[in-house]
Amino acid sequence: MDFEEIYNTYFREVYLFILAMSKNTEIAEEITQETFFKALKGAHKFEHACSVKTWLCQIGKNTYLTYLKKHKRLAPEETDFSETSSKGLGEGMESPEEICLRRDGALSIYKVLHCIEEPYKEVFTLRTLGDLSFREIGEIFGRKEGWARVTYHRAKLKLQELLKGGIEDE
Repeated sequence: MDFEEIYNTYFREVYLFILAMSKNTEIAEEITQETFFKALKGAHKFEHACSVKTWLCQIGKNTYLTYLKKHKRLAPEETDFSETSSKGLGEGMESPEEICLRRDGALSIYKVLHCIEEPYKEVFTLRTLGDLSFREIGEIFGRKEGWARVTYHRAKLKLQELLKGGIEDE
């Protein structure tokens, strides 16, 4: 594949991956462009040890982390949790994935997601919002697919526990 074809094929996926981490469209656009620029400059270093998509997401993730360090931001400031709603979270507890599909639920998930530790937070975000496979997530972390599956499952359990606990406190 030539680079233009790679760009056209993977731009949207890389953009959505960065957007899932940054929660800011302007930052996601900027980081995505920088990701492809770095990939173009470093294309000769690509060893085909992983898929092109995974390679681009690794570059994007590292570029985003560098951006955060440079701007001394620990979490996306643009995310406003003051309007968080627990509507729809009753007796039949929904899964975190179902909650993410609703805007108000997504805000609840972001608020709770902020409370869990790494790597659970990032694995859940990559799987649910970044729509990456367990294999791709494992590759990003330099781990096996099984590790990504177990970590994701544990993240879901932690999120469900926090969501349930938050409702009982109200």
